[in-house]
Amino acid sequence: MEYTHLGRTGLSVSRLCLGTMNFGPLTEEPDAHRIMDTAHEHGINFFDTANVYGWGENKGRTEEIIGNWFAQGGGRRERTVIATKLYGDMGEWPNEGRLSALNIRRACDASLKRLQTDHIDLYQMHHIDRSAPWEEVWQAMEVLTAQGKILYVGSSNFAGWQIARAQETAAARHYLGLVSEQSLYNLMERSVELEVLPAAAHYGLGVIPWSPLHGGLLGGVLRKEREGRRRTEGRAKETLEQHRDRIEAYEDLCAELGQEPGDVALAWLLTRPAVTAPIVGPRTLDQLHAALRALQVDLDQKTLDRLDEIFPGHRTAPEDYAW
Repeated sequence: MEYTHLGRTGLSVSRLCLGTMNFGPLTEEPDAHRIMDTAHEHGINFFDTANVYGWGENKGRTEEIIGNWFAQGGGRRERTVIATKLYGDMGEWPNEGRLSALNIRRACDASLKRLQTDHIDLYQMHHIDRSAPWEEVWQAMEVLTAQGKILYVGSSNFAGWQIARAQETAAARHYLGLVSEQSLYNLMERSVELEVLPAAAHYGLGVIPWSPLHGGLLGGVLRKEREGRRRTEGRAKETLEQHRDRIEAYEDLCAELGQEPGDVALAWLLTRPAVTAPIVGPRTLDQLHAALRALQVDLDQKTLDRLDEIFPGHRTAPEDYAW
């Protein structure tokens, strides 16, 4: 396993981040525990979750599954950089969601209890809260930091200008501010290259891409359909039909390389500037092992150029659309 620093911090994290969103809804607790143990065996020390995972009436269940795994001891907590998120509503009453100082305090305490730990390594804001002033947000995060309940703060799904606003406000308070941004980023969805990646690079944020296979469409979907191993429905089917020619060209390229499409998609993200670790969210052990293969894939410049031809990206704004 290779490790890198999370943004401008001294924190070392693995080049793959274990996403846990499926733990509970799709993966039973014993299987989730085996996946986490196997992740450690392969050197993955960076785990991502959120307080709302478990969804619906089971919000918080995923954190509980991780907490029960930590409680088994054996260095599980000590070897893990645990990242969780807040923002989504955890109840029906006011102040049970978003980024008020009140909810930040309550949400953190609730996550600590479910995770059965005394601190969160990376506490991420799952979405921007346009009604909460940054002075309020940073004051609340500073209190949690001083109490030792959180170590670092990250963002998720922020625009580039929102990252800039957050960092400038934090700097005025002599606070470290954001150290990471978790964004939708993959070969098919490259909008963050316009402003989010440049902002992250400028302010020293590590980028943590989510949905690296674009909902499975970059994981060999056409071949799986032909083999009867996958049936695409709903929005995924609409996206597939819209981009079928490009996905077919991509799978043909992967076949030429002798590599699995999912491995190439992950390996490509690892070449991107500012990217720390793509999030892989396995439902099974086999899916985790498949993701680990990407670390052995080396993409030369010719292959990177061909990928850009199939899935054109963006230059930094404004050059992308202006002189």
